[in-house]
Amino acid sequence: MNYAMALEYQNCINCKACEVACKQENSVQLGADKQRIWVGQNESFIFENPHVNFYPSQCNHCIDAPCVSVCPTHASYFTDEGLVLTDKSKCILCKGCMEACPYDARFVDDKYVAVDKCTFCFDTRISQGETTTACQVACPTKVRLFGDLDDENGELVRLLKKKKFFVLKQSEGTVPKLFYIFPDDEQFAINSIGEETTIHTWDSFKPLIDKAMKKRNNS
Repeated sequence: MNYAMALEYQNCINCKACEVACKQENSVQLGADKQRIWVGQNESFIFENPHVNFYPSQCNHCIDAPCVSVCPTHASYFTDEGLVLTDKSKCILCKGCMEACPYDARFVDDKYVAVDKCTFCFDTRISQGETTTACQVACPTKVRLFGDLDDENGELVRLLKKKKFFVLKQSEGTVPKLFYIFPDDEQFAINSIGEETTIHTWDSFKPLIDKAMKKRNNS
């Protein structure tokens, strides 16, 4: 298994349902900011017309995750399901993983005095036989799709084969597994991505996945 998530970010209305569902699922204090998942906002003006788009974000569960490689106690690790998790009992709060993460996805959990992050609901759902995350279930506009990259016939891979997509900060070389679906609305797409963004198809991104997996398995 190699769990990942696709995000049809054009559908995001910033209702915060995903954030609330995540906090409830993981007993996170409601007022806590940017813990586990969050929705970013990008504003611009095109010919004096305002344009706003939202970027749901969280840990990218990167295949070549720098947070794992820098951890001196192996508190950050890969699961057999392809997830990046943290063993709080091994965390010494050196914060090396927080500095190594290009996506600012980690935070200090004061309850455990350890670093934590999005787990794709592994403890509360996936390991219990559930097939999706709390944030996907709660989203009213169906922004999120959780699935297995190793399942060629699964809904996630079928979507990635059908649509173009991009990942954030590809130049970091982490091979992230949050896939942002390229909008059907061309004008929206032009206004919501940068010139440096690489647009992928499944055929162009799959070799990056395979290469990163081979590197990880040989390390």
